[in-house]
Amino acid sequence: MALKIKGLRWWMIGLLTLGTVMNYLARSSLAVAAPTVMSDLHITTQQYGWITGAFLVLYPIGGPVTGYLMDRIGLRTGFLLCGVMWSVVCMLHGLVHGWIGLFVLRGLLGLAEASFIPAGMRAAAFWFPSKERALAAGIFNVGTSVGAILAPPLIAWSIMRYNWETAFVIAGALGLVWGGLWFAFYRHPTDHPALTKAESDYINEGHVVDAAADARAPNLISILRQRNFWGIALPRFFADPVWGTIVFWMPLYLSQARGFDLKTIAATAWLPFVAADIGCLMGGTISVWLNKHFRITLFNGKRVVFTIGAIIMTAMCGVGFVKDPMMAIFLLCLGGFAHQTLSISVISMSADLFPRNEVATVTGLAGLSAGIGNLLFTLVIGTFVTVVGYAPFFVALGVGDLIGAAILWAVVKPGFTGAGVRSSLKRVDATHTAKA
Repeated sequence: MALKIKGLRWWMIGLLTLGTVMNYLARSSLAVAAPTVMSDLHITTQQYGWITGAFLVLYPIGGPVTGYLMDRIGLRTGFLLCGVMWSVVCMLHGLVHGWIGLFVLRGLLGLAEASFIPAGMRAAAFWFPSKERALAAGIFNVGTSVGAILAPPLIAWSIMRYNWETAFVIAGALGLVWGGLWFAFYRHPTDHPALTKAESDYINEGHVVDAAADARAPNLISILRQRNFWGIALPRFFADPVWGTIVFWMPLYLSQARGFDLKTIAATAWLPFVAADIGCLMGGTISVWLNKHFRITLFNGKRVVFTIGAIIMTAMCGVGFVKDPMMAIFLLCLGGFAHQTLSISVISMSADLFPRNEVATVTGLAGLSAGIGNLLFTLVIGTFVTVVGYAPFFVALGVGDLIGAAILWAVVKPGFTGAGVRSSLKRVDATHTAKA
């Protein structure tokens, strides 16, 4: 008899979170190494904008592509392929001799790394009941901040100890180690020998298990015709430029606008990501708390959380205007906290509004919208920051999520609408409210 593990779903999401850490460690490596790489390879700020833009061109395309891949061949194999690809591409960064090489590699990195959010939401949809999915999404998204936190000290140390080329090799090699762990230990819930019957029943609470429906190919045209899809995709268009700025541009901003050297960047650039970690967990728990204490449905609770995050995000408007560098860091921390709080809420809605066999695809398509917003924003920064400075861009970041909140309330109509659906969000929310 196979060994049974209580709370196995938390181990599975933990394993996926470790993959997210490796994902963001590879992604953030160039941002930390940018001052050194740009100086060594004689790369201009505008060229750096195109390099980061290459990532953001293929990143949104990678979302639906990898999401559909994982919905078709399964999460275990699909996410492994993506993890190996981003790790190898990261290592190849150390072989480039000019900005064009980085441009190509960053594009390939974006294609593979877009997989982590669709992967996380597919895992949350199959491994967690609806009332825990936002928390599960928050947990695997903590990996984004942890990876970004680890990147400054690890990459800075690698550069000072060896060189910037070796820094990329180290970051990529760590991803390959995770890939081995993932392939060895991850299984789908129906195939995992360590899953207890009691936990399986709890996971499927309020959901009728239909193996045929879960295996059905996602209908892309049907998804794109639904207002609920656009209701969660457009808020991500306005939200994700914040995260792209923190990940790709913050170290360069601290260097160019605030005069930080590499050691100072390594000592401070991780702070907004700590705040973002807290936001991940807040976004996944406040909606449940509102449901329990105020009888607000889980879905409306997520909309409330998104709105609160959008209000807090307005603090980003002041980053470019405050004189004290530490105050600027503090406002960036508020931005990181607010972004992850609202981002977790809207990302987890894909599992609330669509059947499980479409969750990764829907999440990836919504990521396409987010990536387009990110791409447009970073290209504008790369083109105009030397002319107008960073301040106007932080103002735009501060107000974008208010637009997203208005769309989320006006467009989304809670309730499953896809083919093959066996239950509705309204009925599930009513069940949780009755139990509260």
